[in-house]
Amino acid sequence: MANPFRAEVKQLYKALLFLGREYPKGADYFRERLRAAFAKNKDMRDPDKIKQLISRGEFVVKELEALYYLRKYRALKKRYYEAE
Repeated sequence: MANPFRAEVKQLYKALLFLGREYPKGADYFRERLRAAFAKNKDMRDPDKIKQLISRGEFVVKELEALYYLRKYRALKKRYYEAE
């Protein structure tokens, strides 16, 4: 039986991998942690638990995007506004 969440999990993994390129501690650090997190849950069969893990992953995507936007905002603010 094929896992109905396989495509969604792969898409989440790719999105996180893409976002990890700019991670403050480095892409290699992020990739190792991401791989370990997905490997830890690779044998999960409970659909409700899988949905919960996917929603947690989507939350992490949103948090990373917010982190990057904040970093860019601070860089622009520092560049264009005088120190207070």
